[in-house]
Amino acid sequence: MPIAPPTENTTRRGPDRRVLAAGVLLAAAAGAWVGQRMQEQAKKPSSAEPPPLIDWRGARDIAVTMSRDEALTMPERRTLDAEYRALVARCVPIVSDYTGDQLPDAPERTFAFDRVDWVNANIDAFERMFAPLEGIHLLGDKAQQTVAGQMLGTLNQKILSGEVGLLLGYLGRKVLGQYDLTLLGREPMIPGRLYFVEPNIRAAEKTLGLPRDEFRMWLALHETTHAFEFEAHPWLRDHFNGMLERYFEFLKEDAKSLRANGLGGLKLYLDRIRAGGGESGSWLEALMNAEQRELFSAMQATMCIVEGYSNHVMNAVGRDLLPNYALISRRFEQRLEQRSQADRLLAKLTGLDVKLEQYRLGEQFIDRVVRERGHGFARRVWDGPEELPTMAEIRRPELWLERIDYLDGRIPAIPSMAAAR
Repeated sequence: MPIAPPTENTTRRGPDRRVLAAGVLLAAAAGAWVGQRMQEQAKKPSSAEPPPLIDWRGARDIAVTMSRDEALTMPERRTLDAEYRALVARCVPIVSDYTGDQLPDAPERTFAFDRVDWVNANIDAFERMFAPLEGIHLLGDKAQQTVAGQMLGTLNQKILSGEVGLLLGYLGRKVLGQYDLTLLGREPMIPGRLYFVEPNIRAAEKTLGLPRDEFRMWLALHETTHAFEFEAHPWLRDHFNGMLERYFEFLKEDAKSLRANGLGGLKLYLDRIRAGGGESGSWLEALMNAEQRELFSAMQATMCIVEGYSNHVMNAVGRDLLPNYALISRRFEQRLEQRSQADRLLAKLTGLDVKLEQYRLGEQFIDRVVRERGHGFARRVWDGPEELPTMAEIRRPELWLERIDYLDGRIPAIPSMAAAR
């Protein structure tokens, strides 16, 4: 099964790793009940250790093979590193003036990448992300000890590794820029880095007929704003990291259920689908229980604000900064709307079309709050986790405004607050 398609957002940022993780777990689950049935058909024990969930070297080889063209030479890297660092250095005071935040050293953490560079950087991040799921083998102890179980485990690993490799290789040809932040409990948490994938940027400039310097400044504005969001507000990284850790605990619990119950574990997902639930109607939320959906919704709401605020800042400062800002934005949106049928199908299969709509809602939320209360009030979303809006509040910003007014003591408790939680 496809793990996750490229999304509209992956043209500027990295792929949604939560969706990837869930997709890999479900793909692995497809072989779990088969392994249980093999227990009686293949009694011969095997002393070999069960294979890991994903062969990361193999996945890397596949992705790198797809990405070798248009490699950057060392002289090109030095020139382009300097160019992108100069762009980010220009963006920092502009974004700082608008947001009121400081970001002193972002230019030094800015790099020009070719496609292989991007694959290498992201596959390391994916490997760290999947580490909590390693050691939970879906076939069960008895099935693992049979020759047939070992063969099935190896086959399952090859399929998953191939999917991850193909996905990363494909995305490596799509992503233009990325703010990469180390998450999932690694200490110390170092500041994020900014990547600009030069071959993809060149291709977009040529295809869309965009002015080179202005398009690159346009991209730099977006990625620099993400750096401000996470690094000027350290609680945000801790908050999102905590949600990711809880998310992977849920995936581990589901994996353990599949391992223990075989076909019964798959029945767990069928029962959840029958029960319905979730705000989006996507298959991914349909496979979750109520507690998982609540966490997933909170993560989506956080990312809505991260993306929505970034787009708001980019629009607010970009129109005055870049003469062709409207042209670049319009042609870029047209490019997104002209996705291939395969991309559209994959987006629907994974529910990412719904996620993209939520990101648009995030921008609309910030824009409305700025119109009604000003940018200073909209910045309240960065005061702490309690000030972040829920998905219900993102859809109805008046609910968030009422709740913040209540927290500030300006109004008494009101009934609509209950509907937002």
